[in-house]
Amino acid sequence: MSKPKLIGITGGIGSGKSTVCKIFEVLGVKVYYADEQAKHLMENNPEVVERIKSIFGANAYIDGILNRTYISQEAFKDKVLLEQLNGVVHPAVKKDFEDWVNHHSSEKLLLKEAALLIEAKSYQALDGLVLVIASEQTRVERVLARDSHRNEEGIRKIMSEQLTDNAKMTLAAFVIDNDGNKSLIQQTMSIYKQLVVA
Repeated sequence: MSKPKLIGITGGIGSGKSTVCKIFEVLGVKVYYADEQAKHLMENNPEVVERIKSIFGANAYIDGILNRTYISQEAFKDKVLLEQLNGVVHPAVKKDFEDWVNHHSSEKLLLKEAALLIEAKSYQALDGLVLVIASEQTRVERVLARDSHRNEEGIRKIMSEQLTDNAKMTLAAFVIDNDGNKSLIQQTMSIYKQLVVA
């Protein structure tokens, strides 16, 4: 039996990855949202919860809900804590993704969406990569409009910690320009046809 083609979708904050994923979903493609699943596992997987508590202490959760603000503050202050956190979450997501792929093994094409697919090296286990790009200014404006809790300085700090689009483009099989000049639907449809027909 042929296995599904596994394609990653990535892009910097505010690039429009989620919008591209929604278009693929309309076309009938199943999408695994790695960052969302990571959050889910951090609250619902007992082993993950216990290990996060052992790293960050009792303040890591408030009434069973992940204390994101506390954890992100602590992890960004201390690289060792961040590495320990990633050491818990990344393997859990990897296993969860493998189970999800097995569950959907009859599909021709499956997508994995994550902000740090390249930085975390997890793209290497996939068959190809779609990169969504947009200018820095466009991305800042999108995130400010979308996330009321963020400011421009904070957004640019996140951007500075992510690889540049130029660096990512050397690894991507497909690039979608989401700066508003080209039709997002047409670009996505074109990639969809190449992936499903190929």
